[in-house]
Amino acid sequence: MSYQVLARKWRPRTFHELVGQEHVQRALVNALDQGRLHHAYLFTGTRGVGKTTLARILAKCLNCTAGGPGDEAVTSQPCGQCSNCQAIDQGRFVDLLEVDAASRTKVEDTRELLDNVQYAPTQGRYKVYLIDEVHMLSTSSFNALLKTLEEPPPHVKFLLATTDPQKLPPTVLSRCLQFTLKHMPPERIVGHLSMVLEAESVPFEESALWLLGKAAEGSMRDAMSLTDQAIAFGQGEVRHGDVAAMLGTLDHRHVLALIEALAEADAARLLAEVAALAEQGPDFAAVLDDVTAILHRLAIAQMVPDALDNGHGDRDDLLALAARFTAEDIQLYYQIGVQGRGDMGHAPDLRTALEMTLLRMLAFRPQGVPRPAKTPLPMRGESRSESGGESSGGTGSPSGGSSATPAGEEKAPAGEENAPAGTEAAAPEPSPAEESARPPEPTAAPEPTPEAVPEPAVEPPESPEAPREAPPQQASTPPWEDMPANPETSAEPAPAEPEESVEAQALEPDEVASSVASAPDLDSVSPVEVAPEAAQPAPAEVIEEEPPIPAAEPVAADGTLTHDAWLASFDTLGLSGLTRNLAAHCMVEHDDGEVLQLRLEPSQAAMQAEVHVERIREALAGAGVERRLVISDGELPASVETPKQRADRLAAERHAQAVDALKADPHVKQLQQAFGARLVEASVKPSGEHARG
Repeated sequence: MSYQVLARKWRPRTFHELVGQEHVQRALVNALDQGRLHHAYLFTGTRGVGKTTLARILAKCLNCTAGGPGDEAVTSQPCGQCSNCQAIDQGRFVDLLEVDAASRTKVEDTRELLDNVQYAPTQGRYKVYLIDEVHMLSTSSFNALLKTLEEPPPHVKFLLATTDPQKLPPTVLSRCLQFTLKHMPPERIVGHLSMVLEAESVPFEESALWLLGKAAEGSMRDAMSLTDQAIAFGQGEVRHGDVAAMLGTLDHRHVLALIEALAEADAARLLAEVAALAEQGPDFAAVLDDVTAILHRLAIAQMVPDALDNGHGDRDDLLALAARFTAEDIQLYYQIGVQGRGDMGHAPDLRTALEMTLLRMLAFRPQGVPRPAKTPLPMRGESRSESGGESSGGTGSPSGGSSATPAGEEKAPAGEENAPAGTEAAAPEPSPAEESARPPEPTAAPEPTPEAVPEPAVEPPESPEAPREAPPQQASTPPWEDMPANPETSAEPAPAEPEESVEAQALEPDEVASSVASAPDLDSVSPVEVAPEAAQPAPAEVIEEEPPIPAAEPVAADGTLTHDAWLASFDTLGLSGLTRNLAAHCMVEHDDGEVLQLRLEPSQAAMQAEVHVERIREALAGAGVERRLVISDGELPASVETPKQRADRLAAERHAQAVDALKADPHVKQLQQAFGARLVEASVKPSGEHARG
C-alpha cells in the first residue's frame, strides 16, 4: 500500500479525536444529542484548523446506522464500523456531495447541483451538501442558492466552509449557523505532534517540535505536513538542528547571545554577535523578531514565571536572564525593538537597521551605558559614597564647614576631611595637618605659615599656589567671598572660599601673575574696608540657615506654635517637593494645643491635597508638635510674612549685598579699568545659593 501522509492518516474521525475547537465541538455534540439540528452550518477559519474535518464528522453523525435506520438514531458518536461511516471515511458515500466552489463558480454549476436536491438520499439518512471555499461562488450562484438554503427539503443538510466569511453575502450568513474555528496555539500543536510521533515510533526532540509548531502559524495541517518533511529531512528522526536547517530559521543560541549582551550592556559584544550572524546570511528582520519575542517571554518570566513556556527548551535560561534585567529595561527594549522593526524599510540595509536598533536599546537604558543592568544600585551607591565628601562639604560651606571636592580628595584621606568639618569652632587656629586636609578652603591661605595666621600680610606666600587650586573651584562662588582670609573672618570660611579660583578664571595667565604679584598691596590697603562688606552675605546666610538647626522645637513657651516659631523652624521640618511648596505659602492662624490651623494663600489653593497635609502633619509631629492639622485658603494679612516670602526677601538682601560687595571689590574694579568689564548683576549668586544648588 502506498504511503499516506500524516495529515490524512491522522485526520480526526470523531468529535472526541478532534484537537482543539472545543467551543464548536460542544455546540454540535449537544445539538446532535438533543435532536436540535439546523439545516445549514457555516464553518469559518484559517487553513488547516479543521473545517472540512468537522463537516465530515457531522456527516457521519447524521448517517451512522449503528443505532438504527430512523432519525432518532442520529448520534454524536459515530461507530466508524457501519457501511455508511466507512464509505464517508473512504470518500465514496453517494449521499455526501463535496463541492469545490473554487472550481464551480458559475450559476449553471449551482443550478445543476440544486436540481437533485428534491430527490431522497440513496443510501443514507440525509443528503449532505459540503461546499468548500463557498466564498468563491459568484453573486448569481449565491442568489440561486438562497431559496433552497432557506427552506431545503427535510432530508437535505448544507455544510459550508470558507476561509473568508467577509465575502459572503449577509443573506447567506443569516440562513446559516456560523461557527468560527480558532487558530491552533503552538502548545496544542506540539502536544498533538508528540502523540503522533510516538505512535509512529519516530524519535524526536521537543525543541524541534516547538520550531514546527511556531512555523505552522496556527494550522494543524501545516504542522503535520512540516513534520512529514522533517522526518524525511532527518532520515526518520526529528532533531532540532535538522528542523532549524530545513526551515531556515536562526539558531536560538545566537538570539540568546544577543540578549545576554544586552543584559551586560556590552555594545562591543553586541556588534560581534551581529557580525557572527551576518556570516550565516540570516534574515535580519527575522532576527529582530526573535529578539522581541524573547523580550516578551522575559517579561512573562518576571511577572508570571509559571506561565513561561519551554518553547525552545530554554525556560531555565530565560528565568536566569529575567533576573538580570529590570522590568523597565525589558519594556523599553521591547518598545524599541517593535519600532525598529517598522523602521527597517527605511534603513540603508537590514543589518544596519538591526545594529542601530540594538544600540538604541543600550543608549536609552535608564541606568545608562555601559553599566550592567544587574548592578545598578551598587553602582549608584558607589557614586554616592564617592561624592559623599562633596555633598557634605557643599552643604557645610554656607555655615562655615569644609568643602570637600575631588581635588581635595586627592590631597587628603576621607578621615582627614571629616576632622576639620567637626572642628569648625577651632578654625581661627588650624593646625598644619588640618589645613593640609582642607585644600578647597580659600581660608587655607595662611597654611604655609600657620603661626602667622593673625597677620593678613602672610597671604603673599600662598598666592602663587592660587592658580593650581583654581581649576577645581571654577565658578563655584563669586569673588567677593575672597577677601576675609584673616583669622578675624575665619569663623565664616565659606564666603571666603573661592577668591583665588575666580581670579584665576577671570584673568589671563599674564594678568593672573601680575594680580598675584600685586596682591599684597591690595590686601594691605583694603582688608579693613572690603572685609566688612564681603562678610555681609554671610550673616544673612547664618541668620537663615544656621539658627533653624538648633531650633528643633518650634513650640512657644506656652506650648503653642506661633507664626515666628513656624518661620524659624520651617527649614528643619525636612519637607520637599510640592509638600514644601504648599507649606511655604502658609501662615499660622491659630493653635490651641489640639488643632493647628494654617492659612494658605488663595493662589496656591489648587495644590492642596490630603497627601500633602498629612506629610506636613507628620513633619510637625516629628518636631514635637502633635496636632490635628487644618489648612484653609484665604487672604493673608499684609503684615504677615510666609516662609516663601521670607526666603525671597532674604535672598534679595543677600543678592544686593553680594552685588555691592562686588562693585566695591578692588579686583573687580581692576578688571573694569583694564578690560572695560561689566558686572552682570543677574548672574551674581551668593555662596549660600551655590551650596543649596
